[in-house]
Amino acid sequence: MTVTHNTNEEIIGRAEINDIDAILAIPNADPNEIEHVVKNNADTIFSWDYSLQRPALRKLYEKAKVGQWNATTDLPWHLDVDVEKCAIEERELIGTGLDPNTFIGTPVEKWDDKKWLEFNIESKNWSLSQFMHGEQGALICTAKIVETVPWIDAKYYASTQVMDEARHVEVFAKYLDTKLSGHYPINAHLKMLLDDIVTDSRWDMTYLGMQIMVEGLALAAFGFIHMMTTEPLLKQLLRYVMSDEARHVAFGVLSLKEYYQELDGAEIRERQEFAYEAAVRMRDRFLQQEVWDRMGVPVKEATALVMMSPEQQMFQQMLFSKIVPNCKKLGLLDAGATNGKPGWLRQKFGELGVIQFEDWVDTGEEYETFALTDEDARTA
Repeated sequence: MTVTHNTNEEIIGRAEINDIDAILAIPNADPNEIEHVVKNNADTIFSWDYSLQRPALRKLYEKAKVGQWNATTDLPWHLDVDVEKCAIEERELIGTGLDPNTFIGTPVEKWDDKKWLEFNIESKNWSLSQFMHGEQGALICTAKIVETVPWIDAKYYASTQVMDEARHVEVFAKYLDTKLSGHYPINAHLKMLLDDIVTDSRWDMTYLGMQIMVEGLALAAFGFIHMMTTEPLLKQLLRYVMSDEARHVAFGVLSLKEYYQELDGAEIRERQEFAYEAAVRMRDRFLQQEVWDRMGVPVKEATALVMMSPEQQMFQQMLFSKIVPNCKKLGLLDAGATNGKPGWLRQKFGELGVIQFEDWVDTGEEYETFALTDEDARTA
């Protein structure tokens, strides 16, 4: 049977992935919105089989129990954060992320160091805000997994992740409110993706959207920021969060690898398309439209500037360093490949410029390397 995939227009709502007008057509979230209601269509499943069926998931559950940490007492909240000093040091380390020659004839051509400093501070507020919102999405989705996954071993582990995600929302919110200057509303593209993940009735799509795609990107992003930041509290906070996130992504890899072996070609095609849609939505959210708007820069011109930048393209590609090998481990890259023609998702990840990560280690194999150590506790 020949499996035919939907078009870009049908999957992501536009024919070209770099169509700026279409990217910006998604309306921003209402900054005054306090509650957001999404219809959850999933069934709640009880399992009366309490026997050990999946040792890998039970091992992960044991790791989670000993890996818990207290957000209030285990992080050095007493440290003062000099926001401007950190922004200057980080800018000196990584630059603006844009080649100065690309500024000529643009709205930022005459920006001085003070203006770039303001941008860097706003950019950090924005980034950590989106991580906070994403962590709440993970909190909601993992609670849904506890209800919907049919395996008791998976329910056990997912219950520990609910606690992890609550802790992550807590630490990002506290850092933004007490060390920075408040937070940004959720990005429109992230909100759209979270809505899709929560709305889908199939338990494995919650896994794929959250555990593999959203959490996989977050793990890579946290690693990058942890490496670059000079601020000790944030560095320690991210180190603790990453120790949890690696288990979360591994949970998705270990669960879905088994389940996807049972699906037919049409069902796998749907998962490939959803993974591609999620990848595009997450790439679009990192264009930082809200920051440019707050800085008074025409958003369309700024977005075009960012999309042209080799430095920004490289950063965005690195965010997929966990997602691509995990999708390969799940068999999604080349599923449906015939007569020497590469798999559909392989082609799509090639168009996004991220296929080069396919042979990096998958998180199901490496999660234990992120575990907290005695040295982490002493540092805190």
